[in-house]
Amino acid sequence: MELAKVNIEKLEALLRQAGELFQDREAAGCVKIKGEADYVTEVDYRVQQFIRGRLEADYPQVQFLSEEKTNQEIDKSGLVWILDPVDGTTNLIHDCHASCISLALMERSEVVLGFVYNPYSEELFMAQKGRGCRLNGKSTAVSRAARMEDSLIAIGTSPYYKETADKNFDIFKRLFMDCQDIRRSGSAAMDLAYVACGRLDGYFERNLKIWDVAAGMLLVREAGGSVLAFNGAQAGNDMVSDIAAGNSVIAGLLTEEYL
Repeated sequence: MELAKVNIEKLEALLRQAGELFQDREAAGCVKIKGEADYVTEVDYRVQQFIRGRLEADYPQVQFLSEEKTNQEIDKSGLVWILDPVDGTTNLIHDCHASCISLALMERSEVVLGFVYNPYSEELFMAQKGRGCRLNGKSTAVSRAARMEDSLIAIGTSPYYKETADKNFDIFKRLFMDCQDIRRSGSAAMDLAYVACGRLDGYFERNLKIWDVAAGMLLVREAGGSVLAFNGAQAGNDMVSDIAAGNSVIAGLLTEEYL
């Protein structure tokens, strides 16, 4: 299947329809505990079921990888949809309105299409490989910040991995002393989308799953930014990653001086 055969408008409409499920507070309150500080709600399952059903009907030859399913059978060398039905589940549980749907298409281990949709703000970010990043149809770009003291940086606390807290918070303190300020949204996909439109100058977090970041990483890169591993190399599409994102200067500063 060629990317040109994917109906972008139909996918955007699908995400907007799925986003309506976020408004069901009863379903959002139906919570299961998957692990330490790791939750899933009935909304997660309903969004996944809704999107998966449509994708498998329209693109039966494409595999499906998602947070709320087993994925042992996935062959990343083929075509794969990558879905996080609710990125920011804890926010959803608390009605914080900082949750989103993240959907990406991977072809031969490379992400070629990505969407991040916040149903509360009705902001839909979309990027195609080689064709830029858009927010509700308008082109976006990463910020031009060139100094850490001028930069607003988003952090991730890796709440499922409390053993990294001391290391993380030491970095947060050093960064806080040097940057303009720091933010913590609780949604990796939204943080990456905000880097892609220049609202945030940088973002970093450990232990991110591929469904958290596949779409967002493409957004940042197509908006002119960089997504790096903590060692400074280009971040890949691994099942678990530590990443830093921003324009090339800020992403570089994060990896060289803080991570």
